Amino acid sequence: MLIIFESILPIFLLVLLGVGLKRSPLIAPSFWGGMEQFGYFVMFPALLFQTLATTDLTQFESAGVGLVSLLAVLIMSAVSLALWPVLKAAGMGGPAFTSIFQTATRWNGFMALAIAEKLTGPQGLAIIAVIMATIIIPVNLINVGVMVWFSGQSRDLKTFALRIITNPIIIGSLAGVAVNLLRIPLYEPLMTTVDLVARASLGLGLITVGAGLRIADALRPQPSVLLSVFLKLVLFPIISVAVAIVFGFSQETILMIALGAAVPTAMNGYLLAKQMGGDADLYAAAATVQTVAAFFTIPAVLTLVTYAPGG
Repeated sequence: MLIIFESILPIFLLVLLGVGLKRSPLIAPSFWGGMEQFGYFVMFPALLFQTLATTDLTQFESAGVGLVSLLAVLIMSAVSLALWPVLKAAGMGGPAFTSIFQTATRWNGFMALAIAEKLTGPQGLAIIAVIMATIIIPVNLINVGVMVWFSGQSRDLKTFALRIITNPIIIGSLAGVAVNLLRIPLYEPLMTTVDLVARASLGLGLITVGAGLRIADALRPQPSVLLSVFLKLVLFPIISVAVAIVFGFSQETILMIALGAAVPTAMNGYLLAKQMGGDADLYAAAATVQTVAAFFTIPAVLTLVTYAPGG
């Protein structure tokens, strides 16, 4: 419990720092819009490129682990999409639904890496890295597609395809995989520069999320926020563990797959919502409530997987 708490606490504290800075006279209000754009177009693409370009994609059981994680993402995406008619009938608009979808299907891989390192060491780190390498591109393709379709923007095929292939997050991911698989040598000072930008993206991205947070929404979560918490922190781990058990993985591998599914949603989805017409306020509230709830749900998920029959 203490290990998990210490892994989550810095993330939540950075979000709170963003809340405080946005409301203080120290930072000009015009700063935050520029920071959001910088994160969307530069920092997070650099982070994804650096991660995928340097991850060892030949790790043990990598094909099976990747397949299980991808199947879980696809199932979770299908379940979330199936909720749209019900949510629409209840009065939810398309932009709000994109935030529900994003917060249900994205996960904070870097929080999972921090917890995995403390729980199981290098082996757990390798499993989480392989999962990240496998699902980053599909998750972003799916989420960008959902953003284009439901956010009220043009739905014609040309516009849809153009927004996907020009999305900086997808470009960064594809470039990283290409460099990795094709073993393209990169100039070392250039990679050092990318690494420095990538390192900055984590902290600044979390602060940006906090700056966009509406405290009232986080303290008195709406039903839509609670729905995102259930989908991401309860249903997603159940789906992932069920698929992993069917594939017959070892207990430690299943535990890491469960950890990847049990962490809260990725914070960079907030920037995508801001840039592509989603409900960024809903995303920020859902991400914050999920992070708080994860203090309790992650230990519960890992304990159940450890002691459940067949786990």
